[in-house]
Amino acid sequence: QVQLVESGGGSVQAGGSLRLSCTASRDTYSTACMGWFRQAPGKERERVAIADDFGLTKYADSVKFRFTISRDNTKNTLYLQMNDLKPEDTAMYYCAARPQEIGWSTCVNNEYIHWGQGTQVTVSS
Repeated sequence: QVQLVESGGGSVQAGGSLRLSCTASRDTYSTACMGWFRQAPGKERERVAIADDFGLTKYADSVKFRFTISRDNTKNTLYLQMNDLKPEDTAMYYCAARPQEIGWSTCVNNEYIHWGQGTQVTVSS
């Protein structure tokens, strides 16, 4: 059974910081692409940041230099450090994973298969 459990969301004022965590079951985490996605009301889901098992990362332009994705292999946990938050960052944030079959291109181009339940981030101006 694949499980992803997010935590760390909340409400902050603009300019503040939050750190999201996603704990994965071991068999999901060991050779996987993992990422953070978000969806605001009335908007399409957006890919925020992804990371593979070898340290490669990719960010949406809207969060570059403000957000940092990282993985702690010892804890089977994916993080998203969010700094300088803006009201437009308000959304439900989801952790997702998929097997990394071919390499980095798998993480970038393929659909993610496993999803967490989401954690809400609200940024007020």
